[in-house]
Amino acid sequence: MDNLSIKTPQPFFSIVIATYNRANLVKRALKSLISQTETDWEAIIINDGSTDNTYEQILPYIKDYAKIRYVRKVHSGVVQSKNKGINLSNGKYISFLDSDDEYSSNHLKTRKQILLDNPTVKFLYGGVEIIGNQYVPDRFDHSKKIHLSKCVIGGTFFIERQSLISLSGFSEVPIGTDADLFERAENAKIKMMETNLPSYIYNRTSKDSITNRMLLSV
Repeated sequence: MDNLSIKTPQPFFSIVIATYNRANLVKRALKSLISQTETDWEAIIINDGSTDNTYEQILPYIKDYAKIRYVRKVHSGVVQSKNKGINLSNGKYISFLDSDDEYSSNHLKTRKQILLDNPTVKFLYGGVEIIGNQYVPDRFDHSKKIHLSKCVIGGTFFIERQSLISLSGFSEVPIGTDADLFERAENAKIKMMETNLPSYIYNRTSKDSITNRMLLSV
């Protein structure tokens, strides 16, 4: 048989991991991904021009897991990094894993079951355990703080690939890129559903996060 005629099955999930100078944290995120009880996934790591030893830290994972792909790009920010990952993805649904966050071991399994049970849903979100700072700057008034319980958290998003492509991915806004994408999906009448299963572990202890840096000035 001609090798060109062999097609790789479409993974159920594409996990986009954008990272910048978090060599000490990204391994934790990757370990949580490869420990998933659900195995029908691919991962795309986008190294946004890191100047630390990120590549050396993740190289063993790239070598050992064929379904983990790695791309290095010139530093241009998290939005362009995530959008590049989206464009390179092959999965039916696209999700995200911030390089300082983690998945509980059943995260993908529970989300897959929800999506299979609700085939009209194109955008699943919610279900988070927050570690550390519970507040972020209000995206409409940076002098105010807002509790994360009133926010949508992009790491919890599972979006049908074609729906996400139709939205052109994330937009360059000063703060609130997740909320901006969520609102554009709502306005486009994309079928959405919320879950409260807290299996995305959102680490809010990194002092270098954009929102934590902004809070220091509030």
